[in-house]
Amino acid sequence: MLVTEQEIQDLKKFVFQLNLMKDSVVVVEGKNDATALKNIGFSGKIIEFHKFGGIVNFADSVAHYEKLIILFDRDRKGRHLTGKTIHLLERRIKIDLSFKRRLTTITKGKIRFVEQLVCYESYLV
Repeated sequence: MLVTEQEIQDLKKFVFQLNLMKDSVVVVEGKNDATALKNIGFSGKIIEFHKFGGIVNFADSVAHYEKLIILFDRDRKGRHLTGKTIHLLERRIKIDLSFKRRLTTITKGKIRFVEQLVCYESYLV
């Protein structure tokens, strides 16, 4: 995959801004997504959705956070989970989708799955 200098700069800024979100927790679908985020320099709190055994358990477990930054994949399943999470939690907690949108913009849609961020690892660390 061809990686541009602009993508690298934008991703560095993306990770930096994500690391500044101290009152938030980042939610990803699974272990590979969490690993990819850590490998490109994210040092904040990450929750893996699949560890909760369902949307209701997940919603109950994260309701005490001030803000959720959702970084589910851009496939059908990820969009479905995003919609369900917003539906269940929007009145209980702030939900931030701006980082998800920014990731799409930065990578010009090349990255559909968070775990694919590992291809940028050698440029960012």
